[in-house]
Amino acid sequence: MRECPDREKALALLRKYNSEPFHIQHALTVEGVMRWFAGALGYGEDADFWAEVGLLHDVDFEKWPEEHCKKAPELLAEIGCPDALIHAVCSHGYGICCDVEPVEEMEKVLFAADELTGLIGAAARMRPSKSCKDMELSSLKKKFKDKKFAAGCSRDVIRTGAERLGWELDELLEKTLEAMRSCEDAVAEGMAAL
Repeated sequence: MRECPDREKALALLRKYNSEPFHIQHALTVEGVMRWFAGALGYGEDADFWAEVGLLHDVDFEKWPEEHCKKAPELLAEIGCPDALIHAVCSHGYGICCDVEPVEEMEKVLFAADELTGLIGAAARMRPSKSCKDMELSSLKKKFKDKKFAAGCSRDVIRTGAERLGWELDELLEKTLEAMRSCEDAVAEGMAAL
């Protein structure tokens, strides 16, 4: 079982450097998605570690967007994050804003799913239900193919992420959608509590 600071410390650190509700919601979403993937891929004993990497992956983005994934190690050291967690957080910016390569399966999942959660979230907000729980894979695939929709979500990064995992794109889309369904209520509760 991998060590990580307790969630209260991690959440406090996130909130110290992030005040935009959008950024907090994204962090909570990626936390839940990573926890789901840990269980689904057979890493259940490390689910807290995977989740905390997800929670803290953008800790430096709001205040230091131009130093994203470069400022993070300094901030994560404030709560004693282990090197493995720091490496994982930084690796999601590989080839985009840093040269820390995602090596472990968990890091590859973060790289692949981070961008995709933004696309799924944007698609959910367009639905009458405002939810991804009733979203079909076919609907998500249409949004993915529409380059004008959620244009800030890089399809290239998502495709590269699927390739790094050795998955077909549809498998990544389907699993990430399922992961977001699993944590949607918890994210809403987390946001309401802030």
